[in-house]
Formats: sequence, C-alpha cells, structure tokens
Amino acid sequence: MAVAALPQTMDALARRASMLRDSLRRSQGNTDGMVAILGSFDHRLSALEAAMRPTQVRTHAIRTAHENIDRTIKAADSILSQFDLARRAEAAILRGPHEDLESYLEAVDVLKGIVRFFSSNKNFKSSEGVLNHVNNLLAKSTLKIEEEFKQLMSNYSKPIEPDRLFDCLPKSLRPTKGDNENDGAGRSEHPSKGLETAIYRTPTLIPPRILPLMNDIAQQLVQAGNQQSCYKIYRDSRASALELSLRKLGVEKLSKDDVQKMQWEALEAKIGNWIHFMRIAVKLLLAGERQICDQIFDGVNFNKGQCFAELTANSVITLLSFGDAVARSKRSPEKLFVLLDMYEVMRELQSEIEIIFEGKPCSEMREAALGLTKRLAQTAQETFTDFEEAVEKDASKTIVQDGTVHPLTSYVINYVKFLFDYQSTLKLLFQEFETGSDAESQLAVVTTRIMQALQNNLDGKSKQYRDPALTYLFLMNNIHYMVRSVRRSEAKDILGDDWIQRHRRIVQQNANQYKRVAWAKILQTLSVQGAGSTGDLSSSGVSRATIKERWTLILFKSFNMQFEELHAKQSQWIVPDQELRESLRLAVAEVLLPAYRSFIKRFGNLVENGKNPQKYIRYSPEAVDQLLGQFFEGQQWAEQKR
Repeated sequence: MAVAALPQTMDALARRASMLRDSLRRSQGNTDGMVAILGSFDHRLSALEAAMRPTQVRTHAIRTAHENIDRTIKAADSILSQFDLARRAEAAILRGPHEDLESYLEAVDVLKGIVRFFSSNKNFKSSEGVLNHVNNLLAKSTLKIEEEFKQLMSNYSKPIEPDRLFDCLPKSLRPTKGDNENDGAGRSEHPSKGLETAIYRTPTLIPPRILPLMNDIAQQLVQAGNQQSCYKIYRDSRASALELSLRKLGVEKLSKDDVQKMQWEALEAKIGNWIHFMRIAVKLLLAGERQICDQIFDGVNFNKGQCFAELTANSVITLLSFGDAVARSKRSPEKLFVLLDMYEVMRELQSEIEIIFEGKPCSEMREAALGLTKRLAQTAQETFTDFEEAVEKDASKTIVQDGTVHPLTSYVINYVKFLFDYQSTLKLLFQEFETGSDAESQLAVVTTRIMQALQNNLDGKSKQYRDPALTYLFLMNNIHYMVRSVRRSEAKDILGDDWIQRHRRIVQQNANQYKRVAWAKILQTLSVQGAGSTGDLSSSGVSRATIKERWTLILFKSFNMQFEELHAKQSQWIVPDQELRESLRLAVAEVLLPAYRSFIKRFGNLVENGKNPQKYIRYSPEAVDQLLGQFFEGQQWAEQKR
C-alpha cells in the first residue's frame, strides 16, 4: 500500500512545482513591467522639473519683492508717525509750559525720542533736516523750562509765617496768647525736660503736588546741560525764603559786642528766644529744606549736597553766631544757667544736625555746630569755676544787722538748687572734659566745693559783728539754712547724709556758743549765793541784814537791767526758721527760768518785805517766759511795750 501511494504523492509535488514556476515567471514579468513604468515616470519628472524651474525663480523674486515692499511700508509708517509726533510736540512747545506744564514736559520727552529715532536712521534723506529742526525746538524748550522753573521757585519760595511754624511745634513749646511779640516760648526753669519724645510736624514748604513737576524740570534742565542755572535758581530762591522765615520769626545777627552791651534781662530774653529759634530752625525749617531738596533732585545727576550747603549757609551762620557771641562774652555767674540751656539744646539737636547736614559738602555746618557745643561747654565749666571763686572771695560789706540768713547764702543755695535741675546736662558737661571719672562724683565734688566756699565766706562775714552772741546766731542761721535746703532738695542725694549730719552738728555748736556767750553774764548774776563781803559796811555801823537787803536789791536791779537789755537787742534779732527759733527759745528757757526761780526763792522775800517790791521784782518767771517768746522775731522794743 505504501508503494501504491508514492506515485500519487510525486504527482502532487510535480503539480505544485509547475505551479510555482508559472507563478515566478508571472512575477518576473510584472517586475519588468513596473521597472519600465518607473523608468518612464523618472523621465517625465525630470522633464517637469526642468519645465517648472523658471516658474520657481519668478515666484521667489515676487516673494522677495513683497517682503521688501512690506519693510519699506513699515519704515515709511514709522517715519510718518515720527513726523506726526513731531508736529504735535512742536505745537505743545510753541504754546509754552504755562497752560499745561505736564503736557509740555511730555512733549519735550517726545522730541528727545524723535532725536534718538533719526539719529539711528541717518540713511533717511531728510534725517539731518529733521534733527536740526527738533534740536532747535529742544533748545527753545530748555529756555522756557528754565523760565518756568524760575517762576515756580519764585511762586513757592515764600517765607513761612511764625504762626504756621508754631502750629508744627509740640503743644508744650507753643507760645500762649499772653506771650509778648517775638518772645518765642519764653524760658521755663528747665525748658527741655520731657522734650525727648516731643513730636514736631515738618511744615509744608512746597505743595506735594508740585514736587514731582519740579523733579521733572530739574531732570530736563540737567540733561540739557543747564545744571548751573538750575543750581543757582534753586539755591537763591530757597536761601531767600529760609532767611526771610527766620527774620519773621525774630532771628537777628548779633555780634559779641552787641551781646556785651546788653542789659542782663534783655540778654536773658534773647537767649530764651534763641533756644526756641534753634529748635524751630533745625527741626522744622532746615529739616523741611533738606526734605524738599532730596525730593526735587531725586534721581537727578546734580550736586544737591553742595547746593543745600550753600542755600543754608547764611541762615546757619546767623543762628550759630549769636550762640558763639554769648559763649565768648564776659563770664558772670548768672549766665551759667542760660549757658547750660544753650549747651543742652545744642546737644539735643546734634544728631538731627548730623542727619540734615550729611555728606562732605555740609561738613563745615556740622563742625560749626559741634564747635559751638564744645565752646558753650567750656564757657559753662569756666563760669562754674568763677562762681566758686566768687563765692569764697565775695567781699560785700553788707551786714545783716539782725543775724538772719545773708543774701549771699540764699543766692548760693538757690543757685545750687537750680543746678540740680540740670543734673543730666551737668553730667554730660563733665564728660566733655573729665575722662575716666564718674560724672556723678564730679558733680558731688563741685557742689561740696561751692558749699565750703560759702561757709568760708560766712565765717569771714560773721567776724564783722561786735556782739559775739550775734556772730554765733548769724552762723547758726546761715548754716541751718544750708542744711535745711540740702535736705529738701536733690542735693541731699549728691552731698550725702554724712555732709548733712556734720553740718547739723555745726548748727548745734553755734547755738550752744550763742547761749553760752549771750546768757553767761545774767546766769552768773542769778547764781550769786550770798551778799558778798560786808566788811566795809559793817565797820560803818550798818547791820548785816541791811547789807543783805541792799545787796539783794542790787542783784534784782542788775537782773532787770541785763534782761531788758537782752530783750531789747534780741527781740530785734531774727531766727527765720520757726522750728529752730522755738528750739533756741526753749534751750534758753531751760537754763534761765530754773535759775531765775531759784533766785527769787532765795532773795524774793527780802524784796517783798521792803518798800516798792514791784520796782525790783519786775518780772515773774511766767512773764520772763512770755518775753522770751518775743525773742528772734525782728520786732522793735517799742512795739513790744505797746
């Protein structure tokens, strides 16, 4: 079966092979036909490309022409728009800046843009002509802008009225309705206390809406090369306004000779005003000037520091010259406090002066202000030393007849008390010259020296009294006044308890000395125990009883005479402090009344049994006590008898 099936298989394979050969022949024929067709296409495409080439060249030329036409049209539009802008800008320039300054400045900027455009397109035939025309317009506009700047500066550079400036001050510094004209804020005991946090409101020197326009104008002028004219216009206008504002306020230029010729009251008032003017000038006017100068020349290539220095120079010199004249004038004790006030205000303003006059061009202003501060400090310190010497060497012949507090004592104590209102200022003052020492201890040393100088002078003045009792009363009164004043003031914290206790002992010592000297004689009279020697009277035949009686009468007459003399004098003397006066009366009564009572007890019966006892026993112990209550009141004896 396998053999029978083999021929069939072979036949099948032969048929399939024949079919495959036929298929390959047909495929080759198709391939050859396709190759022939493709060859024909290639030939046709080559012919078509050759035919199309002239058309492509023409198309590219047309496209290039279109692009060139577009560029030309755009360039023409740009040039035409520049011509249009130029015509509108020219119209604005010819109208001038008075009607609409902002539009005028915009037109100038447009012209500058046109100049830049044609300068970068010089291949345009008419560029040179256009540039010449526009530059001529710009030159004319610069002159008009300069005129406008000058006009604006003139219009807005008017002096500020004093009332407007006062409204910008803290309430504590504003003058009241009762103040005299040009009297500023007056002088208080210590005018700058509490002013560290005071709020000052910078005045509006030029309206804020005008400042941007002025900034634009300044920029235009500087860019046009007119920096010098801009500089001069601004400097002269603002300098004049500042000087007039100060003059209206009351500032005047005074020399050292002018100051020296003034009466003290007039000079003190001028100094008080000057202190007020300095605050107004620095915190309001100069601060305002700096502000508008910075705003107007912001972003402008301009030496605004030098311009500001020049416009403020005369005003600053006028202000500082008065302070310098006072600092260089003849020193006197009463000037110390105003010198401290002046020094204090300069210290207060120093940081603001540094800010307002920053930069190298303003260095002279800063140095002048700092120089005045140091000069005031130097003069104040020298005046301090002069005062100490003047107190010790005071040779006034004034004698207080009643032994009360001497005018020099009250003057010096008040002086010292006022000094303690300036503690912080004095500490700064000492730091100017004393290095390495504590300012507070320095103040204590100076105060102690002044008090010792006063005490030395009082010791000398006390020797002018003929009555030693009045000498001690005088010293007691004056040193007690010193101690009491120190205890009631800030001086106690500086001088200390040791000083107070030491001088209280001196007061007590003088009181004891007064009591001993004034009352020793009368107490000696009251302490007599017997009638004394009776030998001469006994030999003359007079009885011992008679002798004792006569002796007793003599003692009573002596007491009466001495007491009345003491009363007549010492009721005219004064102990001004009530507590001290009562204490001194009590101390006298404690020794006098017991002695007088004992005296009456021993000898009173001898007088009472004789004739006219009231002639000899004029005063009861109670009457003596009552009369002691009239001592040290400063009243006349005749007044007491009434």
